[in-house]
Amino acid sequence: MPSDTGRDRGRAPDPQPDRTPRPPRTLPGGAGADEEFRAFMSNRWPSLLRTAYLLTGSHHDAEDVAQGALATAYAKWGRVRRSDDVAAYVRQIMVHQHIDRFRRRTVREWLTDRLSHSPVADETARVVEHGVLLAALAGLPARQRAAVVLCYFEDMTHAQVAAVLGTRVGTVRGQISRALARLRENGALADAVGRQPHPEPRTETTR
Repeated sequence: MPSDTGRDRGRAPDPQPDRTPRPPRTLPGGAGADEEFRAFMSNRWPSLLRTAYLLTGSHHDAEDVAQGALATAYAKWGRVRRSDDVAAYVRQIMVHQHIDRFRRRTVREWLTDRLSHSPVADETARVVEHGVLLAALAGLPARQRAAVVLCYFEDMTHAQVAAVLGTRVGTVRGQISRALARLRENGALADAVGRQPHPEPRTETTR
């Protein structure tokens, strides 16, 4: 049966401080490590949640994926904190957890552009455009979608995306190329993009 999480897919996530996950009070590394993790979690939660939302297309799933990544990072914080880029390390955990969830999922979900019943400013056009984009992204295989999100929404280079996905740069370029070809074939997305100013094309050498 269709998931009931589709009704929130048309809007960009609005991170709520009260939904930020709360870690246990003590880390094996002591109070200093505990405070370090809490500071990282507090600072990075909105960014992780945004990336998770673009990967999953659902507020509920995004929170689950982001919280799961933080829980995993917490369990091995001693190793995570010694990495060259802690945020990239945790993002890598999150992307791989999402890909694993995507493979295990057996319930098919339908995207919808229904708006929330809460009174808000009229942003119908923006909501619909977000819905079209998320629907188009949802049609991509999990690794292609992750590559596109990391490259074009997180502004990561192909080399950085390859490091996160644990693959080669050439593989990432191929995934992005195939993903963009599929997105160009999406009529609804083409119509939405046609209503917007076209950005200057970006290349790997300028990013």
